[in-house]
Amino acid sequence: MARLIILLLLLLLVLLVDSRLDPVKVPTMSLEEVDSTGTRWALLVAGSNGYVNYRHQADVCHAYQVLKNGGLKDENIIVFMYDDIAYNGDNPRRGIIINHPHGKDVYAGVPKDYVGEDANVNNFLAVLLGNKSALTGGSGKVIESGPHDHIFIYYTDHGGAGVLGMPTSPDLYANDLNDALKKKHAAKSYKSMVIYIEACESGSIFEGLLPENLNIYATTAANATESSYGTYCPWMHPRPPPEYHVCLGDLYSVSWIEDSDMNDMAKETLEQQYQIIKNRTSVNGTYYVGSHVMQYGDLDLSSKRLSLYIGSKHHHSGSATHAHHHSSPTNLNDLELAIDQRDASLVYFWHKFERAPEGSSQKIEAQKQLVEVMEHRSHVDNSIQLIGKLLLFGNEYEGRLEILDTVRPAGQPLVDDWSCLKSLVRSFETYCGSLSHYGMKHMRKFANMCNAGVKVETMEKVSAQVCPTFPSNTWSSLRRGFSA
Repeated sequence: MARLIILLLLLLLVLLVDSRLDPVKVPTMSLEEVDSTGTRWALLVAGSNGYVNYRHQADVCHAYQVLKNGGLKDENIIVFMYDDIAYNGDNPRRGIIINHPHGKDVYAGVPKDYVGEDANVNNFLAVLLGNKSALTGGSGKVIESGPHDHIFIYYTDHGGAGVLGMPTSPDLYANDLNDALKKKHAAKSYKSMVIYIEACESGSIFEGLLPENLNIYATTAANATESSYGTYCPWMHPRPPPEYHVCLGDLYSVSWIEDSDMNDMAKETLEQQYQIIKNRTSVNGTYYVGSHVMQYGDLDLSSKRLSLYIGSKHHHSGSATHAHHHSSPTNLNDLELAIDQRDASLVYFWHKFERAPEGSSQKIEAQKQLVEVMEHRSHVDNSIQLIGKLLLFGNEYEGRLEILDTVRPAGQPLVDDWSCLKSLVRSFETYCGSLSHYGMKHMRKFANMCNAGVKVETMEKVSAQVCPTFPSNTWSSLRRGFSA
């Protein structure tokens, strides 16, 4: 018996020595397996409402299917969406949402955690911080994470400099999000966190605001100054089924979601997926259309496997329920008319008007909607332009309207005083009506007014002069409340 034990020990010693020479012979434990003691949490947010914004809820529903297919449990996936698309009267496939022209239904099984008026910024922050007592409605699910857990956040919507839209007012401002992330880190309630954001000017959400020492890695669809893009729109290739006249997805979003659908996330790293998203979103680096996908925070985390955050249970099989082959936009002609997010609603209403039968009530209603959208856009643009002229008249910036569009150097936040920014936005909306998702394009102007020392009282006075009235249509209406 003793001789057998000695023989076994000698054999083990030989194996160990041999493995040092050829490590492949002994299986190694991956970082993900070491970290497997933690729980994976996911927070998915579609920040808009209305059928015109179909793509945002489609993105989130498809993202849920990726996570579910990857092995995450429903109890650890929290979904924010207004939920007014699947059964909308304009939806040609009742009860179904698709995210690709040839895609299957991605709506089935999606948790209805925070829908309708419960999909608001206060509930979002409460869920992120795990603060059940601060919730108002909804499923009551929050991220109850601990120090060994990993969190994935995906947010898709309209945006502007320093702000992300929500389906209800107010919107989510960059300082509030970053403050919440710092609180989450201080509470030691996660080991690492990954954030993906699809929105115009989404880089401004983290630029100069997200520290590198929070164990948070973030990517954004665009830098701090540019729009992000919708895709699978009626004029593109591949185009949606003929009964659809909306964009089915967003370019950055479908890039990461479809890559996750088709590949083994146990082998792919965050950095590898970032490069894939960046390449597709920029049309192979040409930027013929598309935007600059950005990285922020702790970039060392980019070496982590994606499976640590979104799972990998079935991805390698190639038979995922919602997987489908996609073709990267290598043909520039295919994306010649790709639309930035802020113009998607305008194009939607134009297509709706164009397709309606001549002389029909649908034609008249579509024309009314199209005119209202254009009227609102013109009102917002002209009002802010005139306010800028009046505010800068008679001071050191007189005649220098370009200061309103000044972009601060990389590494500096959009504005020094976030309370000032919110107050100026509220002052404008009080007298000139809602900014809406389109008006977010002017957020940098408001920020630069604050940076130039414009006072809230002055903004109120000038706004009252410029806007004795504002359009009464739903786009300008404040019935949903102030955006700040």
